[in-house]
Parts: sequence; C-alpha cells; structure tokens
Amino acid sequence: MYDVIVIGAGPAGLTAALYAGRQNKKVLVLEKNSFGGQTVYSPKIENYPGIPAMSGMDFADKLVEQVLEQGVELEPGEAITVENGEEGKTVVTEEARYQGKTVIFACGAKHRRLGLPREEELTGAGISYCAVCDGAFFKGKEVAVIGGGNSALQEAVYLAEICKKVHIIQNLETLTGEEKLVEILKKKENVDVTFNSVVKELRGEEELTGIVLENTKEGRVEEKKVEGMFVAIGLSPDNGAAEGILKLDEQGYIPADESCVTPVPGVFVAGDGRTKKVRQIATAIADGATAAIAACRYLGN
Repeated sequence: MYDVIVIGAGPAGLTAALYAGRQNKKVLVLEKNSFGGQTVYSPKIENYPGIPAMSGMDFADKLVEQVLEQGVELEPGEAITVENGEEGKTVVTEEARYQGKTVIFACGAKHRRLGLPREEELTGAGISYCAVCDGAFFKGKEVAVIGGGNSALQEAVYLAEICKKVHIIQNLETLTGEEKLVEILKKKENVDVTFNSVVKELRGEEELTGIVLENTKEGRVEEKKVEGMFVAIGLSPDNGAAEGILKLDEQGYIPADESCVTPVPGVFVAGDGRTKKVRQIATAIADGATAAIAACRYLGN
C-alpha cells in the first residue's frame, strides 16, 4: 500500500512526488512514456526562473534524480483506470494493480492531431510531432511546421539550423508565439510563413512528399512539396485513466481549482490536465507542490 500514487512523470508529477517524498511518504510514480513528460522534447527552456537556459532533457534528468534521492519509486506503465474502494484507491495497468491511499493525476497532455486522412499512417514516415526527436532525419531537406504558437516557433528555430527550408503554416493572420522567437525566425533566410492557411490533404504513398494548403480567407489552394511535416498545434488532455473515478469537463480536463483537490476524497490533480488558464512548466510545478501538500494533509499531516 502506497501513501501516494502519482500518475504521470512530467514536471507536475515529479514535483508532487518530490514534495510527498520529503514528507516521508511511500510514493509511486507511473509513467507510460518518458520520465520528464513533454519537457524532454523541448530543445531549450529559457523561461523557468533561475535557469537562463537548459535543454528539456537536462531539466527532466535533474528532476528525476532529485525525486529518486527521496526514495520515490518510478515505474514504467500506463494507468488504464483507477478504482475507488473502502481501503483506498487501486490504479490498474496492463501488468499490475497498485494500491494507494491517495492518487494524484498528473497525466498532462498529448500532441493534438490535425485529423487528416492517413495522418496516423504517415506518422513516422514524414509526419512528426517532435523536432528534437526526429529533426535529424530531415537534415538538408525541405519541411513544414504546422502552427504559430511557442511550440511551433521553437520547432521552427531548431529545424532552421539543420534543414534546407522551413515553411511555417499558420491558420491565423499573425504568429502567436513570443516576440523573441518571431524575431529570431525573421532573421532566418531559409524560413517563410504562410498565414491564414490550413492543411487539407497529405501527399505521398509510403512516405510524405507534400501537403495541400487552403487559404481560409481567399479559398485559394496550393501544394507545397515537403519531405517532412512537424505538427505543433497544441496539446489535448491525456486523462483517460481518470474517467472511471472522476467526471471530466467537455474538453476532457479534470475540473479543479488552484487547490488541486477533486470532488473525490483522496484524489488530486496537477499540471496540464487540470482546468486552468495558463499551462507552463512553472504552473505545472506549482500544481505538483500544491497537490502533494493537499494529499499529505488528507493523510493526516
């Protein structure tokens, strides 16, 4: 029986584990993908206080190391559902059932898809959702980045250093990312931006060879020949494991205020999977601390 089971090992989940571990709680963290969550895919973190610049992987490694020093157990595995019982909670994975007095959902979010025919089929064959992971495969090639927010612009900055040409496709009239990133991209001769446009079709049989764009204002259609497409249009909550014990909102987020307390006793939520207006590393870490403190109070200290 664990005192705290944390589902998700991003900044929110690892911070929750750190705080609970420092209270001498028996803590288990379950993670289905990478320990560190989405941060491991970020080429550079520059907006976390006290750290001028650090790769997402280095940031995640330091968090994991810090958590392990507190005796927290980290287990790879996907939580399928959580059951509520008289003795506590049961977190069910494909391989095991884990018992916990409290559960903190820190499942975070996953990359949002475009929803195009054959998108899943071509994922890994020209379509990617992570430039840091797959950018090296497109060195010297022409690629497209879909999106205009911070994530998309960070991807474009990274790809501009290794690719022949980078096309940014934005469905709005302007780029919505930080001005600093916009200024960096304006100075790149191998980067161009197409505004008010969305991807309508994918070209290529076994591998991506191009994309068909539609201008949403003029109705004009054009095709760009690219060998790679990096989709960075935001994230959607990854709260499937919570559906059996909590009621999610219409977008799939777990309803909870800044206290990170859910309506179910002993169940808490932290990070990007919670209903909130700002989703940043700093706010995820704040949630993790808050949820862990709330869980410890629930346990009696």
